[in-house]
Amino acid sequence: MSLPALSPDRKSAPAPATDRRSPERGRGRLEADGLTAYFGASAAIRNVSIPLRDREVTAIIGPSGCGKSTFLRCLNRLHETIPLARAEGKVLFDERDIYAKGVNPIEVRKHIGMVFQKPTPFPTMSIRDNVAAGLRVLKKRPNRSQTDEIVERALTRAALWDEVKDRLKESAVALSGGQQQRVCIARALATDPEVLLLDEPTASLDPISSQKVEELVYELRKDMTIVIVTHNMQQAARVSDTTGFFLLGDLVEAAPTKKIFTTPSDQRTEAYITGRFG
Repeated sequence: MSLPALSPDRKSAPAPATDRRSPERGRGRLEADGLTAYFGASAAIRNVSIPLRDREVTAIIGPSGCGKSTFLRCLNRLHETIPLARAEGKVLFDERDIYAKGVNPIEVRKHIGMVFQKPTPFPTMSIRDNVAAGLRVLKKRPNRSQTDEIVERALTRAALWDEVKDRLKESAVALSGGQQQRVCIARALATDPEVLLLDEPTASLDPISSQKVEELVYELRKDMTIVIVTHNMQQAARVSDTTGFFLLGDLVEAAPTKKIFTTPSDQRTEAYITGRFG
């Protein structure tokens, strides 16, 4: 079993995103099914089941240490890269289990990209080469002309092209923090993933940069599935369609964002939303 069969051939430059989206918004694209993640003998999350729908944003909220980032890392098999870490249960991508025997985790990450809390541009690379770095995982790398087209498309989708198009040969670390984070988002977009995972992408940014990233999330949801971990409940309310609340490794509830923030089903969710703990 191999993941490339789930979408069109990626042996050359990825096709534009709109060529391969699922037929309807809200269709199940990624789903955790009885997912439990361990660090050694300790379970960081337990028996989590939640659908993550296409062309929608799912926000994951909860207090520090409740398993939010662990859950996110399980969705593209990054969790298992940590010593003594493992996962049980299923993560279904287009109804196929990414943890099934024979599935290559690198192939998984072509389809399910991730951006971390702190901007992580490669300091020795130019802006262009940072964005193109993800293309190295392709079996057949695009030529220079194709790469330039992919870089431009990714930076455009990351709302950064107009700001850096005359600076592509400069070091990415010369950019502002917010621009660096958008370079990292562009790098994740370069392989044209169907799912984008964002782990507190604005936590280290100023308010103006944070707003730009939120606006970007709103635009990207038009053609992909997005899962965002955030401590900022106002941000979750602004950008997401669905919100899941984690507490002590358990998914307490997941529901449309408006319901979570107005009439949650569980008293623990209400207590967290209203600031009584967390």
